[in-house]
Amino acid sequence: MEYISLGKTGLMVSRTAFGALPLQRIVDYNESSALIRAAYEGGINFFDTAHSYTDSEEKLGFVIEDIRNDIVIATKSGARNAADLRTDLETSLRNLQTDFIDLYQIHNPSFIPMPGGSDGLYDALLEFKKEGKIRFFGITNHSRQLAFQAVETGLYDTIQYPFSYLADNQDVELVKICADKTMGFIAMKALAGGLITNISAAFAWIRQFEEVIPIWGIQRMVELEDFLDLEQNPVLLDESIKLAIEKDRKSLCGNFCRGCGYCLPCPANIPINNANRMSQLLRRSPTAQWLTPEWQDLMGRIKNCTKCGLCAKRCPYGLKPYETLPKHLKDYRSFLR
Repeated sequence: MEYISLGKTGLMVSRTAFGALPLQRIVDYNESSALIRAAYEGGINFFDTAHSYTDSEEKLGFVIEDIRNDIVIATKSGARNAADLRTDLETSLRNLQTDFIDLYQIHNPSFIPMPGGSDGLYDALLEFKKEGKIRFFGITNHSRQLAFQAVETGLYDTIQYPFSYLADNQDVELVKICADKTMGFIAMKALAGGLITNISAAFAWIRQFEEVIPIWGIQRMVELEDFLDLEQNPVLLDESIKLAIEKDRKSLCGNFCRGCGYCLPCPANIPINNANRMSQLLRRSPTAQWLTPEWQDLMGRIKNCTKCGLCAKRCPYGLKPYETLPKHLKDYRSFLR
């Protein structure tokens, strides 16, 4: 396992990091504990979770007591004022069964908190750090504009931003600026929300960027084993890998849904985050999981769309799901025949 400094924090973190969002989909705490311990024993020491990931924090806290000082924990809060941020922090500390959090992140805000702001968020972060409850703090975002703004302020230790081989030149430029400023860059959605299925290619491509730490979402032991194997036997970014990446870029780049879910909730109860990329999911993952009676009912809700436009207003990528959902429903029905 390779370890690098997370920006200028001095925290030495594994270049393969554990994205703990999928832990909430594991029912059995013993199963999630075994997965976390296997990751640690395989050399992974950086675990990223969030207050909003239901019981993900609790599952981490359940198993890390004897290794707490050997790992780096990052979590997040979606609070938009200082009082709620403190409440979230105290909850996260209890969930994680720890006295401090290594990296505390403001979760996808619609603005960049600044010193002296009326929201009080940035000043609260400084106070938490003085109290010893957090060591460093960062920000996460899906908006490129806000990500650049956060980096330019120089006020945050890290930025967490979507980054995969579907990234464009502006995203790569953001990485370079972070490197120049010695700001930690944490890559979320390195598999583009599940649309990238060539894990070896994704791993090889992102390894070009020496300062980038991808947080791979891991739910199953076989997934963990794949990443640990790639650490032991790295795949080179050779011509065959480049050709595979170019093929994916041609079919996926542009205005595609990343499945982030910020469009939700939908007044018509449409699961937009998956429904609006169903055509790709059906062609890039086992179809059986999407053709169940439950999913047939969920996709059928697209007919109830009122085109209220709330999803478009919330989408950090500027998409208009209400315009494309009918196409995905039509494609979905073709698979049912």
